[in-house]
Amino acid sequence: MKVSTKGEYGIRALLELSLRYGDGYVQSAEIAAARSIPENYLYQLLITLRKAGIIRSRRGPQGGHMLARSPHDIAVADALIALEGPIEPTLCVQSEVVNDCPYQDICAMREVWQRVTDVTRGVLESTSFGFLAERERALRQAELSSLN
Repeated sequence: MKVSTKGEYGIRALLELSLRYGDGYVQSAEIAAARSIPENYLYQLLITLRKAGIIRSRRGPQGGHMLARSPHDIAVADALIALEGPIEPTLCVQSEVVNDCPYQDICAMREVWQRVTDVTRGVLESTSFGFLAERERALRQAELSSLN
């Protein structure tokens, strides 16, 4: 799995919404400015995340975007799958794909790709945006402390 700009920017946007969880709707211009994401591109990502049920959006002057549930209940895997597609690095280990490879029963590399998938999935599913938000707060605090 290669994470594209789409995935990277989407993760940044969700992290910003995680840091602001409980504060109400956040306008896309604020998210874009806080995370250095082009606003037009962000708009498209937010549509995808809304369709996936990860965020809620509301139009109007008091509108914006917010997480659909607690950041502790949203795994990085949820976001990356919504934005990038399957986690599996090759078709031969994607459960949704009919594998018609003539070597599937004797391919030693398929086992390697399955292990890569399992480890990657485990890390991404066990990492929540709540954890990331807490970690970022701690890192920011440590940076501020080192400046004093």
